[in-house]
Amino acid sequence: MLHKYTKTPFYAIAAFLFAIKTYMVYRFIFELSIENPLQEIILLINPIATAFIFFTAVVWFKPEKQLKYTRRIALIGSLILYFNVIYFRSFSDFLTIPVLFQSSNAGDLGSSILQLVHTADLLLFIDVAIIYYLSKKVSLDVQPSLKKMKLRATVIAVALLVGNVVLAEMERPMLFVRTFDREYLVKNIGVFNYHIYDVALHSKSKAQRVLADGSEVKEVEEYTNKNIKSDQHSKLQGIAKDKNIIYISAESLQSFVINNKLNGKEVTPFLNDLIDDSYYFENFYHQTEQGKTSDSEFVIENSLYPLSRGAVFFTHSQNELNAVPEIISDHGYTSAVFHANNKSFWNRSVMYDTLGYDEFYSETAYNVNDENTIGWGLSDKAFFDQSIKYLKSMEEPYYAKFITLTNHFPFELPEDKQNIDKFDSNSKTLNNYFTTARYTDEAIKQFFQKLKESGEYKDSIIIIYGDHYGISEYHNKAMSQYLGKEEITPFDHIQLQRVPFIVHIPGHENDRTISKVSGQMDMKPTVLSMMGIETENGVDFGTDLFTDDVDPFVVLRDGSFITQDYLYTRDTCYNRKSGKEVPMEKCKPLVAKAQQELDYSDSIIYGDLLRFYNAEYNEVETEVKSN
Repeated sequence: MLHKYTKTPFYAIAAFLFAIKTYMVYRFIFELSIENPLQEIILLINPIATAFIFFTAVVWFKPEKQLKYTRRIALIGSLILYFNVIYFRSFSDFLTIPVLFQSSNAGDLGSSILQLVHTADLLLFIDVAIIYYLSKKVSLDVQPSLKKMKLRATVIAVALLVGNVVLAEMERPMLFVRTFDREYLVKNIGVFNYHIYDVALHSKSKAQRVLADGSEVKEVEEYTNKNIKSDQHSKLQGIAKDKNIIYISAESLQSFVINNKLNGKEVTPFLNDLIDDSYYFENFYHQTEQGKTSDSEFVIENSLYPLSRGAVFFTHSQNELNAVPEIISDHGYTSAVFHANNKSFWNRSVMYDTLGYDEFYSETAYNVNDENTIGWGLSDKAFFDQSIKYLKSMEEPYYAKFITLTNHFPFELPEDKQNIDKFDSNSKTLNNYFTTARYTDEAIKQFFQKLKESGEYKDSIIIIYGDHYGISEYHNKAMSQYLGKEEITPFDHIQLQRVPFIVHIPGHENDRTISKVSGQMDMKPTVLSMMGIETENGVDFGTDLFTDDVDPFVVLRDGSFITQDYLYTRDTCYNRKSGKEVPMEKCKPLVAKAQQELDYSDSIIYGDLLRFYNAEYNEVETEVKSN
């Protein structure tokens, strides 16, 4: 029997081991930033407080169940922590309840998950093994009596938790209001308490739809009309009238590779040349969150912000929307999405109907085999090559969106298909990224050639955009090496959220690079204006990029924002051009505005407010539309 431990309740030993493990994960895997001594104290206290809350519950169980409960809570807690580790390695973020509902995507992750699993991860379960071993040595009849300890142990555990929360609020006032920053929540209350809080948020969001009414959408409309809508007609108004619109969603393509080289070779030579013959927005930011590619689709079609938790494609796929495909269907356009992946992935088969698409060419429309498969599926070159026949069969004018796959994490490409060197750093992910980015560039070049050969090029306007980042903060050390910087600062991180946005108009001669700050939110009004479609009504947050009467204001989902002069992130204001910190007073007036836009957009989605809105007659209905 384990006599030398009998003076200490076994649950306390288990809690202590679990707390140490959790703290080590916070410091050395999540690498949560510590800015002052109080943050360090909080980071040390919160895993202890959480562990004792969970393990102390053993005192309320019958003696014969106490050890079994202790073992199970150690295993379940470790699995929750490890799932967050895996997710964090890919997205530098933490799991949410809506993301767990997207588990149907897991079957398509394949090698991506394997890349995130490390052999050393077994160390994260050592405490579980120790607890299991010790539990077999403990004799309950020689353990301290827990009958008199129930209240005392519970009070101590709750006191630790309350103390943790009080210190967190002292260090970060309004912590639970600013829930868009999950890192701050985890750093201050711990990953497990964060998950409990996330459950509460999820329940609250579900109730919003039931309690919503039409007055809310009118308030949002008044805000967008006053602060966002342009009163100008752009110089490109109607230039795409009755012409085809072809979107190319370039998977994970960030702007840092555009017009840049690796070992003397251009990473994206075709796109670099295309920019010289197109409108190129060099300060264009993706505005996605946990939904990644699906978020970018949602944003560009609706000019609404993605959710801070989960993906709209999953959580609100039955909402009433006012998306581009539905709008243009009333103007003689047919629409289609081309994406050689499973129809159910990201719930696209359902969401595309909601958006108003006429056709979805998914994996079943393509000949996918071992020879033409790279990474996540059909290679980009084969994808574009096989898509042309479907594009030619579409009734004109059409609105077609092509979603590429090859430049996707883990960015693996067979050596015989690599036409640029890998980078040499401590990050295999970044090293590989250049080879797949070059491959996608080559595929887009071949697609342009196919469009010209098939006769589809001349009467089409081709728009290329990056859907989201490819290289997360997890690879900052390697990224700083490539960019020639000592470190990646918060300012640099936001600048790395820039993605390409290229508008190519065959035969147009006034093309140029535009430095105006812009984001994916602006694509809907810009494209509809080019198509000559008036959209005076609506409650979206984008601005026609070819007008100049509205001050540029790009808000990211985490509350960061960018203006023509300033960049704000993590409670710090920067001069956008120099990257130097400036007094917070420069950014402070816009912090509330950024949050207001995010809140308004959330209210539209969570409340399904557009069911009250009659887009055709620009009025709020008194009765709810039937779904």
